[in-house]
Amino acid sequence: MRHLRLRRPRLPRTRTGRRRLVQAVMAGCVLALLPSTWMWVVTADRLRTTADAPHAEVAVVFGAGLWDGEPSPYLAHRLDAAATLYREGRVRVVLVTGDNSREDYDEPDAMRAYLTRHGVPDRRIVSDYAGFDTWDSCVRAKKIFGVDRAVLISQGFHIRRAVALCRAAGVESYGVGVAAKHDVTWYYGGARELLAAGKAALDVVFEPDPRFLGPKEPGVARALAAGR
Repeated sequence: MRHLRLRRPRLPRTRTGRRRLVQAVMAGCVLALLPSTWMWVVTADRLRTTADAPHAEVAVVFGAGLWDGEPSPYLAHRLDAAATLYREGRVRVVLVTGDNSREDYDEPDAMRAYLTRHGVPDRRIVSDYAGFDTWDSCVRAKKIFGVDRAVLISQGFHIRRAVALCRAAGVESYGVGVAAKHDVTWYYGGARELLAAGKAALDVVFEPDPRFLGPKEPGVARALAAGR
């Protein structure tokens, strides 16, 4: 039985051929970086810290995974920032958006429980159980929950994409990028954003419907009215 041999790719032998190859590689790199460049441009003046975040009625916290039913360290940092903004009176309602596609996995309820333990009243928390990705969360915040302006909370490697997508979905947005340990997850998240930026650009261009849209929900309006 003959063993199949894979042929090594051959570089062009002529100077013109090599020049064209280099030009093609450079063009591919430029195209790959265009979505990331777009995100940096449209969010240039929209990033803040918990200390200088603008006042807004709503803060949106994006899911970031659970560990044994509890918020992962990355998600806990996001929720800590939201609790701080609430206690300082910078936001009045926290919209937690995450994945609840399975009965045994419920990000929004875990996020709600964490916030209540850290001083945010339950009546001031609204849950979006169909925030399956950033675009879905942004579109649902606008179309389902009626959010027109919000402070978004996530890690630094994700916050620009969140702000860019929510602005494209019609939500006037400012982003608070919380600190994170530069571990394997952080580096993975940063690398993943290069690919996610391309998807984000396509979402903005084609404006696909979320995986689940559903009817409008009055949760945010009720939470804003609570306790007046």
